[in-house]
Amino acid sequence: MTDEENKQNDTIEKSDEPKEENQEMIDDSAVQANADANEPADEVTEEATKSDSPTVDENVSPNPEPQTVANETVTNTVDSAQLVQMTQQIESLKAQLEERTIQYARLGADFDNYRKRMLKEKEELDLQVKQRAITELLPVVDNFERARAQIKPQNDGEMGIHKSYQGVYKLLVDCLKRLGVAPMRPEGKEFDPNLHEAVMREPTDEHPEGTVLEELVRGYYLGERVLRHAMVKVAAPKEDTSVSEEDTSSSASS
Repeated sequence: MTDEENKQNDTIEKSDEPKEENQEMIDDSAVQANADANEPADEVTEEATKSDSPTVDENVSPNPEPQTVANETVTNTVDSAQLVQMTQQIESLKAQLEERTIQYARLGADFDNYRKRMLKEKEELDLQVKQRAITELLPVVDNFERARAQIKPQNDGEMGIHKSYQGVYKLLVDCLKRLGVAPMRPEGKEFDPNLHEAVMREPTDEHPEGTVLEELVRGYYLGERVLRHAMVKVAAPKEDTSVSEEDTSSSASS
């Protein structure tokens, strides 16, 4: 083969290579076009499928059962009834507590009054017993005072006896003082019927009418209570002697 023929063959081969490349490019473009044509169709199909299927919310049940709603309503009703019942029970307990508190306070006050009344009655009873016992001893005290006023010792023997019973008298008076006994001192005071008992009246110009002149029998107090009334002599207004003389002469002449 000559050189010219070789050149021709090379030219033919070179011309064939671009044709093959062009053919491959054509084939690739055709495949891409087919793919592009198929993709929208697939998307349309998927959208159509989604539009046909109903939308479902995952969090909300599609069709709640009527029985469940009824159970919830009954539960709420029961809870409300229990709450009302508990409220009523609380109010009832509060009323009972208030009533018991008032009763307790009243009972405490009654007991306190009872305690005070019993204490007062006990003191009154003790005072009455003491008063009766001391009243029985007062005549003994009176006899000792009469003896001291009337007996005048003449010698040492009589003076010894006098001092002996006066010692007994002093001891008895001290015991009465410790028990709350105190003598009255009515001389020179106005007559008081709550304290004194008038057994004598003496006309006089030296003292106003109703003045206690002398205590004949001594009276005593027991605390603030009168243990024994004092027997006294009371001053009375003095009669006019001239009037009495005129009355006497007129009666004589008649």
